[in-house]
Parts: sequence; structure tokens; C-alpha cells
Amino acid sequence: MSKQTAKEADFVLMRAIQKGDMVAFSEMVNRYKDRLMNVIGRMLSSTEEAEDIVQETFVRVYQHRQSFNFQHCFSTWIYTISLNLARNELRKRKKFKFFDISDMQGHEAEFAVEPKLPSRLPQALDTAVKALPEKYRTAFLLRDVQELPYDEVAKVLDVPLGTVKSRVNRARLILRDKLQPRLEEHNALSKSTLLPVSLL
Repeated sequence: MSKQTAKEADFVLMRAIQKGDMVAFSEMVNRYKDRLMNVIGRMLSSTEEAEDIVQETFVRVYQHRQSFNFQHCFSTWIYTISLNLARNELRKRKKFKFFDISDMQGHEAEFAVEPKLPSRLPQALDTAVKALPEKYRTAFLLRDVQELPYDEVAKVLDVPLGTVKSRVNRARLILRDKLQPRLEEHNALSKSTLLPVSLL
């Protein structure tokens, strides 16, 4: 499905949703829930909190369905809503840390394992992405994981196009530096494992 076709399909569903069509709303949820979990789950590092954010995102979409502007992409709108909710959650965490409230719970939430989180990333890369500063992580996830066009990422993040490209490139450099030792170790291990076979 081309990007234009996907955009048109979103518009068809949104027009039906604006009329209160719950079947169309359910279809929209199915179209976007995994994509949102892929981004929000890696921002929050907690499946339970990410699921709450994604659920709240769809609640907001339905509540504000009449305000959707068909001059913009639906994907831009829903990512913006979801990322704003996630940022609010991250700000709450910082406040809790500042006041030293429930250190154990904060630590547990920060490093929770999310077995249900959809993933197209190898474990080492996934871990490295989660360690990125928020502004780089978000830009990288939207551009390189969700494969949104740069201009759409700029709209979602409300920053200039050049800033998006800079953040994505910076994220790639950080990830390359973090993962390079692992890749070299893996390649060395692979060669040492294959060496006896090549001598047979």
C-alpha cells in the first residue's frame, strides 16, 4: 500500500468516525495500535504504561474527532497526541525522582521488561535506542523505525526539518558508536567459529 493510499484510507475512516461509526474506529485502532506501541513502549520502557498511553491516545482521538483537520495527515495527528501524552508521563517521572519518592518503583518502571512489545529491532539495538536522550530517540524511532518521511516527523515534533535530520543523524552516530564493539565482537566470534570448518 502506497503512502498516498494509506493517507486516503485514514481519511475515509476518519470521516466515518466523525459520524460515530465504531466499526471504523475499531479498524483505525487496529491500524495504529502496534505502531504506537513500538514508539511509546521504547520511550517509557514499560509495556503497562505504554499500553495506557496508547489507549488514552485513542480515547483522545475519538473525543476530538470533529477537530481533525483533513489538510494534515492523520498519522501526524495521532503520533503528536501520543507523544505528548508520553512526554507528560516522562515529566511526572522526573518530578518523582526529584523528590525521591518510591525509588524502588521508579527503578522498576525504568528498567521493566516488555515481553509483549512489538519489535523489529535486535535486542542490542533495542537496548541502545532506549538509552538515547529523548529528543534523539523520538526522532530516530519515527524516522528509522516507523519510516515516516522527514517532513512528517518535523510536524509531529514541531521542529524545523533541519533539526529532525540533525537529531536522526546524531542518534545514528550514537548508536553506531555503542554497537560497534558488539558488532566487532560478533564478527570475531563468527570467524573463530567458522575457522575449523574452513580447514576441513
